[in-house]
Amino acid sequence: MKQKEFLTTVMPFKDKLYRLAKRLLVSNDEAEDAVQEIYLKLWKGRDKIGNYKNPEAFAMTMTKNFCLDRLKSKQAGNMKIVHSNFQNSDNVERKVEAIDGVSLVFQIMETLPEQQRMIVQLRDVEQYEFAEIAEMLESNETAIRVALSRARKVLREEMIKKYNYGIS
Repeated sequence: MKQKEFLTTVMPFKDKLYRLAKRLLVSNDEAEDAVQEIYLKLWKGRDKIGNYKNPEAFAMTMTKNFCLDRLKSKQAGNMKIVHSNFQNSDNVERKVEAIDGVSLVFQIMETLPEQQRMIVQLRDVEQYEFAEIAEMLESNETAIRVALSRARKVLREEMIKKYNYGIS
């Protein structure tokens, strides 16, 4: 695979990879580093990309696995410091963003179990089909649908608490 073909194949989903990495790693810098590492791995294995039915799903799976490995690695101790600094920053930008309903949904998503969080991200944010999500997460479509339903229920209940002051 030549450089031009590689770029036309993998560059269109760069932002999706970044958003998934950001969702898992929280830090902008860590997410950027993760995406850069994934693109490096994809470039090194560019001759095999054509063997995959869906290169985008393959890259998303690589990103998910890389980020999870990163969180579990020795560097996780350092990343926890980054996460706590990121979450504790009191800049005006974050306060304004917190007012926004979309921001609140993402905050609530952070409280979901990891599997549900990834499913909501992949389905509702990235717009993947259930079959693609099942393949990426190595699960079945029914389990994905159930987890998504449960996650959406939590999101809905938390939004009702926030905007209707506990009236459900």
